[in-house]
Amino acid sequence: MKKEIILKVENISKQYRLGTLGTGTISHDLNRWWAQIRGKEDPYLKVGETNDRSKKGESEYVWALKDINFEVERGEVLGIIGKNGAGKSTLLKILSKVTGPSTGSIKSRGRIASLLEVGTGFHPEMTGRENIFLNGAILGMTKKEINAKIDEIIEFSGCERYIDTPTKRYSSGMTVRLAFAVAAFLEPDILVVDEVLAVGDAEFQKKAIGKMQDISNTDGRTVLFVSHNMSAVKSLCTRGVVLNSGKVVFTGNVGKAIEYYLKNNKVPQFYVAERSSKTNKFNKIYLTDEMSNNIDTPIQRKQKVFLNFEVNANDISGLRFGTTLFSNMNEPIISFPFSEKENFNELILNYHLKIQLPTSILKGGDYFVEAALWKVGQIYDQSDEYISFNVIGDSTQELSGEGIKGVVINNEEWIVKDI
Repeated sequence: MKKEIILKVENISKQYRLGTLGTGTISHDLNRWWAQIRGKEDPYLKVGETNDRSKKGESEYVWALKDINFEVERGEVLGIIGKNGAGKSTLLKILSKVTGPSTGSIKSRGRIASLLEVGTGFHPEMTGRENIFLNGAILGMTKKEINAKIDEIIEFSGCERYIDTPTKRYSSGMTVRLAFAVAAFLEPDILVVDEVLAVGDAEFQKKAIGKMQDISNTDGRTVLFVSHNMSAVKSLCTRGVVLNSGKVVFTGNVGKAIEYYLKNNKVPQFYVAERSSKTNKFNKIYLTDEMSNNIDTPIQRKQKVFLNFEVNANDISGLRFGTTLFSNMNEPIISFPFSEKENFNELILNYHLKIQLPTSILKGGDYFVEAALWKVGQIYDQSDEYISFNVIGDSTQELSGEGIKGVVINNEEWIVKDI
């Protein structure tokens, strides 16, 4: 059976001019108009540079998006992932018709509801109830249709006590709860959700993801979801699009998309991290075996492995240390606070910290380590260069059965006996 394409993006590009308010100057607008009159290409589309925020660049024009192409089927949940500045929010704003593309076209069928920022489309002087009707009208709903859904919207949002209070008095969490409830329950054909769910608490995030799954599976509606929470993307989405510097660099199965993103946006695998800058307190981060030899190969499960930190704690009294092991889905697995000592001794210039990793409980796969040194809320050094390693062994085979979930596994021998 042929799938119905509900959204088609063809050669979408978006160019911005840096350093000015508005879209440009009168002279630039005249040049563009004269080129259009003569049937010529926009002269400023030729000079744009890739939107790499870490580099100065030569042109005042940048491409936030460049030649984006993809299709979305009805009922599909598409995850759009990428690092900050990749162009995700710009793409969603174009899809939601908040702004227009510089080149290209978008073809869609049905209503599009957007949740791009906290409180987008809400009037702060109007009550929550009035904003429900306002947003419904914007989506093309009749008053009768909104009335039929309003009780469900209020109940789902959890804002019943404040529903007749102006939304300017709402917290950011309350605002996003009500905004999501409006967008989800007024039955759009395409629901566009940016990173706003991160504002909500854990309970609401779980409810929101469950609701989006219902929208897709039960109602056959389409969801476009942007998040830096890879676990949420993997559990919710069926397909993924990876953006980097305004370009689509991967599209396909959501698991493969996440794997591609993590592999290309982490520091490549290494086993010894030298950090020579005078501002760094972590001089070296590395893995060793039980004989104190550096490890430069993937780790076998149940192999004794130690995580080593060489720390320069000179002239800072009361310095604290902590490190966390993450899975390749950015899920924190185990934290190792520095519990043996309350703080570092300012008279000792250098420390060598050594922690044994619990390899016997880890599944096969990639892992990353983050660490930080801080004092009374001030961070002195944080290893944003994640040292990474790979665990191999029998855990992959053991986890091939149905019903095995989680990020760690304990397959020590169990003793079963009658009580």
